[in-house]
Formats: sequence, C-alpha cells, structure tokens
Amino acid sequence: MAVQILMPALSPTMEEGTLAKWLVKEGDAVKSGMILAEIETDKATMEFEAVDEGIMGKILIAEGTSGVKVNTPIAVLVEEGESVSDAAPAPAAAAAPVAAAAAPVTTAPAAPAPAAPASGGARVFASPLARRIAAEKGIDLTKVAGSGPHGRIVRADVEGAKPVAAAPAVAAAAPAPAKPAAASMPTGMAAETVLKMYADREFVEVPLDGMRRTIAARLTEAKQTIPHFYLRREVRLDALMAFREQLNKQLEARGVKLSVNDFIIKACAMALQAVPNANAVWAGDRMLKLKPSDVAVAVAVEGGLFTPVLRDADKKSLSALSAEMKDLAGRAKTKKLAPHEYQGGSFAISNLGMMGIENFDAVINPPHGSILAIGAGIKKPVVLADGTLGVATVMSMTLSVDHRVIDGALGAEFLKAVIEGLENPVAMLA
Repeated sequence: MAVQILMPALSPTMEEGTLAKWLVKEGDAVKSGMILAEIETDKATMEFEAVDEGIMGKILIAEGTSGVKVNTPIAVLVEEGESVSDAAPAPAAAAAPVAAAAAPVTTAPAAPAPAAPASGGARVFASPLARRIAAEKGIDLTKVAGSGPHGRIVRADVEGAKPVAAAPAVAAAAPAPAKPAAASMPTGMAAETVLKMYADREFVEVPLDGMRRTIAARLTEAKQTIPHFYLRREVRLDALMAFREQLNKQLEARGVKLSVNDFIIKACAMALQAVPNANAVWAGDRMLKLKPSDVAVAVAVEGGLFTPVLRDADKKSLSALSAEMKDLAGRAKTKKLAPHEYQGGSFAISNLGMMGIENFDAVINPPHGSILAIGAGIKKPVVLADGTLGVATVMSMTLSVDHRVIDGALGAEFLKAVIEGLENPVAMLA
C-alpha cells in the first residue's frame, strides 16, 4: 500500500524547511537508506534518507518550495506493480501561498463520509486517491472489491462503483470560529504600514529566508524575555601577543597558526571550569549546570550567522581548538553543519574585533546564560606596574548576562577568570 513521505524534523527546533532538491524522480525505485532529497533548515542544508522501500509514486512538493511545515506529506511511495496514478495528489493547502489562506472561500457542502464497516472496524486497504474519490462520490469502500495488490482498492475500482444512498442530513452546530494562529515571530509595524511610508521611494523588497526568520524570532524573544545586564572589563594583550608569536614560530612547520580568538576560546573554557556556577543555562522553570565547557562561537555567514559549539574545549590544546574552529567555520559558511554541531553549549563568544569594532553589547542566544562580546585590541596609554606611563595593547570585553541564571558578583568572578587566563597565557598550557 502507498506510504506518505513526510517533511522530517531534522533538528529539535525545526518547524518548517525548504525542499531544496529532489535526488529521485517519479517512477524511481527507492531503497531504505537512499538519499531522497536535500532539505534546507533554518541553519543548514541536509540530506534526507528513505526509511521504506518501494517506487516513488508521486512527488507532492516541488523543488524550491519553502515554508513546508514538518510532517507535511512531500511524496508518496507505492508498492511494486501498483499504479503510480494511485498516489495521492498534492494537498492544495501545501502549495498555496500563506496569503491565500486569509481570503474567504465559498465551497460546496462536503459529501458524507462513507459509513463505518459493520464488521466492528475491519481495516479497509485503499489508495489515498481511491479514498478521496470514494468520499466525493459517497461510495462505501467496505462494499467495493479491490483489484490492486493484496486486494487493495485502487482508483479504477471506485470510478465505476455506484454511490450508496446518503443518510438523512443532521444539522450540526456551526463550529466556533478558529482563533488566529499565533505569529511565528513578532513583526513590529505591519508590512502595509511600512510600505506606505516608503511608497514614493525606490527600494527592493527582500523576502525573509528560514535563517533570517529564525534569527529575528530568537533574538526578539531573547531581548523580550531575558533580563540582560552587562559587565565590562579591559584586558591587556601584550603578554598574549608575544606568547602567540613565539608559539606560531614553533608551530610553523606543522602548518598551525594560532589566532587571538583561539586563546580567547581556551581562556573562556577554563574560566567555566574555574567558576562552575557560571556554566549554566535557563530551562524554563529551572537551571541546568553543565559540567563540560562547551563554548559556542558566533560565525558570520551570508544572510546570518551560526554559533558552532566546541565541546569539551577546556580539555583540548590550543592547536586542536584552532583546527576544529577553522573546520566548523568553513562548513558553517557553506551551511554544511549538522544540528548537533551548532546547538547546545552554555556560553558564547562574539568577536567583532577583527572588523575594527572597539566594543559592543551582544544579545544572549537562549538558552545560554551569557555571551562575551570581544572588541579590537588597540594601543592605548596605560599606567604601568611601576607607576609610570606607557603604551599597551588593550582589548575591551563586555559580558552580557542572564540575571535569572547568573548574578552580578558571579558574572564578575567569571569575567575576572577569563582575564587572568588571557593576561597569563602560559598557564593555559599547564
């Protein structure tokens, strides 16, 4: 019998996706484990494998269709020898634009559903198309003999069957008006209002893709629901820069070049172990205190950003962290990360220093308890240890903290531990 293939949930947070590319066509044989399609989630393009075997009877959702909800039928798999025409057609609602749903539609009364089998609910084997035709014509499928495989009822069996007499109609109470569906994200001013404001100006309208919608929804949620507060410190980088130069000379033969960001990741990972109460996330009605140092690092990509997670970062060498970060960042830019590579962690780093930004406040990525914003290292006049004036390379850091998870003193203790690691980089090798 026909099996509907549904839009899969390829990550725990996925609600809809884009069917980027079909790798099979109608009539192709399908085996379990075969790659059927490429599906774009809000963050990545992932391959979708077949679970069942059979023939690709009907493709319901065309390539390039976006906004396909999880568990929406996208194709129908039929058995060997079963007619491809018995596969169910694409639901009109799945292909219709969202705007069309708002328009009032007048439809003819639906035909009465076939009566339940008198035999106490014995299962009727029929193709989806046969069931639809039977419903439209008022045919009782329990009275129809199937000519398909294993006695399955197919389209030809119901097209020639006679409808049964309809039971007297019973007036049903009109259903209560459905509540409007909640918006997937806050929109602020209505689109129509904004369009009117700029009606006399030239512009290009840019539709939101899945990534941008997710960023908008999650960060709006973050600023509306997370009680942010901010802790600011400056760190002197001269010792770290000299140590980094020394290490890079020694690692040159291995093709390894450490960045300042690699040291920052390591210092933060060690600080999470030194101040374990800061290694926590908010979980709705409780906190989760993590034992490993799983550090997320923001990576800018076209149209948005990823936050790949370096797991157990405190246990890895600087060279291992550098290689892993380069790999994750490279695959992030091509949207080839798997969900487990960009979900999780308790803490994140956002570094805009390489772009010349001196300091900024980052928005916490829920459910993280904090995020560290890194600015550029800038040469500034400072008071040296002996009381004289000198010049040092100084970097500004701002820790955005979820007050539900981390209080001010705890956040200050954590930030102090990060700075101690950066200003004494040799200790990171211990």
